[in-house]
Amino acid sequence: MNIFRRIKNRLVNATRYSIAGFSAAWRNEEAFRFEAAAVLVLLPAAFWVGETFQVRALLIGSCLLVMLVELLNSAIEAVVDEVTAEYTELAGRAKDLGSAAVMLSIFIALAIWLGVMFDRWWS
Repeated sequence: MNIFRRIKNRLVNATRYSIAGFSAAWRNEEAFRFEAAAVLVLLPAAFWVGETFQVRALLIGSCLLVMLVELLNSAIEAVVDEVTAEYTELAGRAKDLGSAAVMLSIFIALAIWLGVMFDRWWS
């Protein structure tokens, strides 16, 4: 098999797995659905609030960061739930750390959005 066919197959498979991951997150994770809805509102707002490409990219990237961290948190929770159905201190800590990462990403996005809006309208 030549190298280009292997690359194409890898890209097709990676795309299929990614779509399956988004689909699973949409079906099983209420927080992901909420964050996706927020992105649908904030994405057009980024083009209105941001005056330059760089600022728009920062605003959009901060929203996507929240979704990315939520996906990783959901993956951690799924693995923990698969490994043990009963509560253990380490399982609880893993889930709490994932949740803290999501919260931190939300704080980062909020700080970026507030900073950009302040800079545009109140400075």
